[in-house]
Amino acid sequence: MDDANEGDRDGSTSAPLPFRAAVDALRAARLRPQIEVEPTPAPKRLAPFAYALEATVVDGDQDLADGRLVLLHDPDGHDAWHGTFRLVTLVRAELEPEMAADPLLPDVCWSWLTGALQARGLAYGEPSGTVTRASSHYFGGLAERPAASQIEIRASWTPREGLGGVPDTGAHLASWCDLLAQVAGLPPAGPGDASVVTLPQRRGPQSR
Repeated sequence: MDDANEGDRDGSTSAPLPFRAAVDALRAARLRPQIEVEPTPAPKRLAPFAYALEATVVDGDQDLADGRLVLLHDPDGHDAWHGTFRLVTLVRAELEPEMAADPLLPDVCWSWLTGALQARGLAYGEPSGTVTRASSHYFGGLAERPAASQIEIRASWTPREGLGGVPDTGAHLASWCDLLAQVAGLPPAGPGDASVVTLPQRRGPQSR
């Protein structure tokens, strides 16, 4: 996901109207203030048009979780997608030892993703992905460090297209942020939460 497609990433006038509208909806989304979001270079080999965002869940000077969301668009459609749009995500977070030891954790994390989409009434199809749990143990000169565990969710799904062939990407971004918040251990935001803020286009240097 590190290759930049600069012209298409910004939803430029050379891109199809449905893709530009979908990107505009991402830019206009209103999100929880604990989640810092900014554009990032998009992949150029997965689809003719792509736009990407990266996000970090922040609590004071601590990063609780991070992730990337990529919007792909192929005007000719894609057999595997069953549509012209696809959303691809990567979400990562450190885990408490008790949670990391839960054998049901992968199933629970996947249900967080599908539940976040369903909670906002979003129609989608062809979901697929993996949940990976990793542990690190330190030895020798690093032996004083406590063992650490991390969860990683990689997933993709096809958002259902609405009027003009444009999916509700703003709502999908909000549901993705719900997933990030849940993985990070934040309490759920209620409907119409007044604490949401406008998605920034760029984030300045952050002290951590």
